[in-house]
Amino acid sequence: MTNIKTQHDIDALETQEWLDSLKAVIAEEGPERAHFLIEQLIDLNRRSGGHLPYQATTAYLNTIPVTEQKQSPGDSDLEWKIRAIIRWNAMAMVVRANRRPGSLGGHIASFASAATIYDVGFNHFFRGKDHPSGGDLLYVQGHSSPGFYARAFLEGRISEEQLDKFREEVGGKGLPSYPHSWLMPDFWQFATVSMGLGPIQAIYQARFMKYLQSRGIIEKTDRKVYCFLGDGETDEPESLGAISLAGRENLDNLVFVINCNLQRLDGPVRGNGKIIQELEGVFRGAGWNVIKVIWGSYWDKLFAKDTDGLLRKRMEEAVDGDYQMYKSKDGAYVREHFFGKYPELKAMVSHMTDDDIWRLNRGGHDPHKMYAAYSEATSHEGQPTVILAKTVKGYGMGPSGQAANTTHQQKKMDTEAIREFRNKFNVPIKDDQLEEVPYYKPADDSEEMKYMLARREELGGFLPQRSYENQPLDIPEMAAFESITKGSGDREISTTMAFVRSLAVMLRDKNIKEKIVPIICDEARTFGMEGLFRQLGIYSHQGQKYEPEDSDQLMFYKESEDGQVLQEGITEAGAMCSWIAAATSYANYNTPMIPFYIYYSMFGHQRIGDLCWAAGDMRAKGFLLGGTSGRTTLNGEGLQHQDGHSHLIASTVPNCISYDPTYGYEVVVILQSGLKRMFVDNDEVYYYITLLNENYPHPEMPKDCEAGIIKGLYKLKERPKKGKAQAQLLGSGSILREVEAAADMLHKDFEVACDVWSATSFTELKREGQSVQRHNRLHADKKTKLSYVEQCLDKQPGPVIAASDYVHDFAEQIRPWVKAPYATLGTDGFGRSDTREQLREFFEVSRNHIAYTTVVELVKVGDLPKTAIKKAIKTYNIQTDLDDPRVS
Repeated sequence: MTNIKTQHDIDALETQEWLDSLKAVIAEEGPERAHFLIEQLIDLNRRSGGHLPYQATTAYLNTIPVTEQKQSPGDSDLEWKIRAIIRWNAMAMVVRANRRPGSLGGHIASFASAATIYDVGFNHFFRGKDHPSGGDLLYVQGHSSPGFYARAFLEGRISEEQLDKFREEVGGKGLPSYPHSWLMPDFWQFATVSMGLGPIQAIYQARFMKYLQSRGIIEKTDRKVYCFLGDGETDEPESLGAISLAGRENLDNLVFVINCNLQRLDGPVRGNGKIIQELEGVFRGAGWNVIKVIWGSYWDKLFAKDTDGLLRKRMEEAVDGDYQMYKSKDGAYVREHFFGKYPELKAMVSHMTDDDIWRLNRGGHDPHKMYAAYSEATSHEGQPTVILAKTVKGYGMGPSGQAANTTHQQKKMDTEAIREFRNKFNVPIKDDQLEEVPYYKPADDSEEMKYMLARREELGGFLPQRSYENQPLDIPEMAAFESITKGSGDREISTTMAFVRSLAVMLRDKNIKEKIVPIICDEARTFGMEGLFRQLGIYSHQGQKYEPEDSDQLMFYKESEDGQVLQEGITEAGAMCSWIAAATSYANYNTPMIPFYIYYSMFGHQRIGDLCWAAGDMRAKGFLLGGTSGRTTLNGEGLQHQDGHSHLIASTVPNCISYDPTYGYEVVVILQSGLKRMFVDNDEVYYYITLLNENYPHPEMPKDCEAGIIKGLYKLKERPKKGKAQAQLLGSGSILREVEAAADMLHKDFEVACDVWSATSFTELKREGQSVQRHNRLHADKKTKLSYVEQCLDKQPGPVIAASDYVHDFAEQIRPWVKAPYATLGTDGFGRSDTREQLREFFEVSRNHIAYTTVVELVKVGDLPKTAIKKAIKTYNIQTDLDDPRVS
């Protein structure tokens, strides 16, 4: 008999006595009592000087013993048939799509490995919106989407015509490749195929659900957030980066299900190790309840025979690369290479045929094991739960597909492989139909259909499903913001402060104050928002168990169970996930919330651009505020903090509406218009507004400027009546004030009369211009329309000069619609640490450079003599021999 030891035993007899004693305790008083005694022994040893490092992993066995498995109440035979049909239709959809011209792609292997995992949930645990607890939220693996379409087809929610238009969406009625709320707004709840984004969003979604419950906005129920991901996906930092928050916040409404098929896109996840053991340690260390579902029921009899632990030892010796190899071969190979390492194990299975050995299943393919895991996960309290389910990638896809390194990319199957798939899952498709790979749907009155629909009816309806009732909000009128729109007089404030004052107005409005969700990424004091701590409280599921250091101050740090502020700490990704949860609450909770997330603009779209894109996909509604924006406004901070391009990144999200305002009244107009557009008119857009930390006086709002502010351009100052030459100066953000100063300088020094335009959004001007351009192209035989830029500038005299605190391309966006000579100034290149004045000179966006550039353009068109250039160089101290800031 092979001797099994994990370390040298100096007294085997004493060891056995201890083990016998522990067995007696387990038999008489149960494993919980045994666990308590072990903990007491460990504590005594540590206090006596013993060093016992914590081991976060358990044996490579199922967490739930056979004796404690909850039994499924369902009809296992019918469920198997339903699952087999769904498998077939999912496969058929991808194979049929790739037999048509176009090489559309698709994935079979991921759902093939996860079908049982999902099916058990749909039959017994996932609750629809009509359930008394409310609908559960599902973050699903994007590559498994064919399986969800296949189930929805049986449910009658998707037609055969739609299945046959998988990945053919142009022209309508097609199905998107992956979960996209934008493309299927009544079906997919979340966009998850950008791997890693589903897990981190699910964590903050579960926390946001608790937040809404704690504030009394939604009812407290046992509603769940389920997140499904692959073991390879856990390499994404977003997948595991926030799991400690879930443990810390006791998110027992959150269940992760990790499909551990041991393979990522190109090969093994941990070929030389064990990904399940690794993940068990990571999650348990973060405070999660961990349930391992490694082995299926066919192993139970062998485990019962493993009295000396040799089978367990062999299981722990074999690495994931071995396990992948076993499932790519056959029973004879497993007999020889797994069991054959030890004679005792080979003898253990000597009574089994090769087919019997091949039938030894993995836990993720066993509905009984998965039911027990879900049952434990959904009843567990005080911790989030992760189910680590071991499966086979490409399960059932035949020798060329199952567990092969190439299986993730496999989207085609020949007739013989299809025949084998049909036979394995016993789908009633005739031999002469195999070449066609037809879909199969049982009759409406069949036992399978009646059972499946009855299960969903009992659980509250179909999932995934995205549905809500439009609930327009009563938003404050412009008059409510008069304290800001009337200007600041001689007082110097920043647009950040104008925003904070606007937010204060909204928080006093009885119609929307409870709907507002302020989100801060540990920079409240930077943005002058620390007053919200005392006023609204910071959400904490524990309340505040300590007396804050600043409790004797007016604006002390106040945590509260019903706090309204989400103070996320130093995590832009986490804060953005909270924002997305709030920004989609109108759909997921049928409760519109108004999130305001403020952050350093440099650490917004650049750092978390993928989440910003996902927010657009999921039809998010709310406000993102990019503080300390622009390349030259942030004194002293330097290259990593100075933003000159976030607006260009934001412009890539089609439904992100972005603005770069200069004055408080512009901020107010944009906010009020955004509230109306999103929460009254129900437009599924969100807003990105950049804010400044530079203080200066703010004028009163001019008359009739609101429409221009929203469109992106309005005339701020008329040119003086007299002048030798004329020009149009455009500015945005902090540089608008430099433009205003340059206009005064030009009139004084060169008698040039300049109109000054505030360009609140070059991006919105570009979008409107492109829309008009498209209309004119498609209606070339009709009267030509003019873009808004053309309407504003075409009849204005002189060249046009535009300057901003962003890269040149920001203002370049409108060039196609500026018919006059057009020059742009911007802040290309890396940032620098220095004063605002020095930085603006360095990047050539100062008032001096704006004035000089205007003179140059006027000389070019012949409105000023060439000698004016030399005078301008001297007058404005222009250094003509400095390095180009774009590359220096």
